[in-house]
Amino acid sequence: MNGDKDPLHGLSLEAIVTELARYFGWDELGRRIAIRCFQSEPSVASSLKFLRKTPWARAKVESLYLFMRREQARQRPRS
Repeated sequence: MNGDKDPLHGLSLEAIVTELARYFGWDELGRRIAIRCFQSEPSVASSLKFLRKTPWARAKVESLYLFMRREQARQRPRS
């Protein structure tokens, strides 16, 4: 996948986590991705610390972000 087609290109992990937390809320985020940093005293900072050293969890977060973006696109009225 090249940078032109990669929807994550240019996005920081912090921006992704922040947007997911805003869209789903921490409770729902913790249900969708069952990791402690989303379930117990969640914060962007603690999530980033864990996700930066845990590739499988980061992959789940990126996948959920792409799902969220597809859902948002589906909900937008077409002109």
